[in-house]
Amino acid sequence: MEPATPPSHNLAEYSVSELAFAIKRTLETGFDRVRVKGEISGFKRAASGHLYMVLKDENSGLKAVCWKGVAGRLAIRPEDGMEVVATGRITSYAERSEYQLVIERLELAGIGALLKMLEDRRRKLAAEGLFDAERKRGLPLLPQVIGVVTSPTGAVIRDILHRLEDRFPRHVLLWPVLVQGEGAAAQVAAAIRGFNGLPENGSIPRPDLLIVARGGGSLEDLMPFNEEIVVRAAAESRIPLISAVGHETDTTLIDHAADRRAPTPTAAAEIAVPVRADLLTELGLCSQRLASALNRRLTEGRLAVEGLGRGLPDPQRLIQERGQQLDQWIDRWLNARLTNFERRRDLLANLSARLRTPREQIDVAGTALRHAGERLSACFAHGLDRHGRQLDKVAHGLRPALLANLIERRQTALDHAAALLDSYSYTEVLKRGFVLVRDAAGTPVGAASQVAEGQALHLQFHDGVVDVVAGGDGELDKSPSSSTPSSPRRPAKKATTPGDSSPQGSLL
Repeated sequence: MEPATPPSHNLAEYSVSELAFAIKRTLETGFDRVRVKGEISGFKRAASGHLYMVLKDENSGLKAVCWKGVAGRLAIRPEDGMEVVATGRITSYAERSEYQLVIERLELAGIGALLKMLEDRRRKLAAEGLFDAERKRGLPLLPQVIGVVTSPTGAVIRDILHRLEDRFPRHVLLWPVLVQGEGAAAQVAAAIRGFNGLPENGSIPRPDLLIVARGGGSLEDLMPFNEEIVVRAAAESRIPLISAVGHETDTTLIDHAADRRAPTPTAAAEIAVPVRADLLTELGLCSQRLASALNRRLTEGRLAVEGLGRGLPDPQRLIQERGQQLDQWIDRWLNARLTNFERRRDLLANLSARLRTPREQIDVAGTALRHAGERLSACFAHGLDRHGRQLDKVAHGLRPALLANLIERRQTALDHAAALLDSYSYTEVLKRGFVLVRDAAGTPVGAASQVAEGQALHLQFHDGVVDVVAGGDGELDKSPSSSTPSSPRRPAKKATTPGDSSPQGSLL
């Protein structure tokens, strides 16, 4: 079956690319030059330097791009929330089927929007404490080196130099910068930080005071001095800084961060240095007052010394009196020394007379030693004699006959005790005709009630053991396994109770 033929029509057929480029040509032809007013949103600066943003109003949004070459020449620095008027052309981005505005010029929508942006920025920086009065530093009275940040070709630097020459000539260092347009803010901030970065004792002297100056202009012309980078550099400066931007009615954000604001660049020079003639006049007046005060102080001091001198005695007379007192003290000291020496000498003579010579002391000690030895010998001999007599008395009391009799009695008593112990042995009892009855375990049987019928018993005599079995009729049958020789059977005696009389009697 053949496929059906599609219906024919007169519409042209485009590929996706052809349609996209056709739309692109239509947009670029119909909107090659447009001005669009809107609020910036989603602002982003790419690493390549291109700027991307969205211009929006209450109902719609338009994507916009500013290429790197144009971004460097913009009069303002785009920020989120800024209301601007963008001039450019409409084009499309075919790969995403999106259209966008290519910005060629960017300006604020009006003075009100610009002032609002500056007020918001001022509040932000003030909240960080950059405008606090505690951060302000005092200006030096007479700086040796003054650093000026301004344009080298304008009238500002000439006015500053001329005014300094009239008041008090100083060494001036100029750091040339742009004062308006793109890049001016970065150059001013770099100049302020550059002056602060100079070493104090380097080949280029470090300024004692900085002046950032610019002539008058419109609000847009003064915008570089409202940039955040410039304000932060002024606040961070360790060198005191005077801001002289615009005329008296112009106010920029750097004025709030500076240590002092001057209404004009000429006024900044007047604030920086005093008038030399005035200083000389004041110095002369101070010198006169100092000389007068010194003369008055010397006069008063001389009068005071003279008054005190009149109350002092004659120094020569004082010396003579002190000399006489010294002579008296010397005489008294000599007399006291002689008397003391004589007293000490007499005392030493008395002590020496009472001392014995070493030989005398040895003789006295020897005599005492001999007397002690004689007394010790007598005591020792007396003790030996007394103990000898006591020993003789004890030896006389111990006679040999008494001792022999005592030993014999003790031996007889010991023999009787040994004989009694042997008689108490059970083996001697067995020899007298008694028998020791044991059960099969070897335990002695002490009563007939402990013997059961048919129980095996061991009868121990003094000369052997006989094994027997207890019978029911009161007879004992001798076991054939007896270890003793056979003997005639005799009837066994009837067991008696402990209360029955026995012809044998008690063993003990």
